Amino acid sequence: MYDYKFIKVQVGVLSGKPKENYEDIIRVYAQEGWRLHTFQPLPFGAGGQALEIQLIFEKELK
Repeated sequence: MYDYKFIKVQVGVLSGKPKENYEDIIRVYAQEGWRLHTFQPLPFGAGGQALEIQLIFEKELK
């Protein structure tokens, strides 16, 4: 059985770049024993650009 965490990272509307360093977020959760399961863009704006990125982490329950 697994536990999951869902973390949303906002993306700049004009820049198209994440507002937080998602690589740092992944490293922090990895140090806590979480594994990145999915990196998913969420709702798209008018130009087809993702407005958020969702990071889904999983950890085996003991």
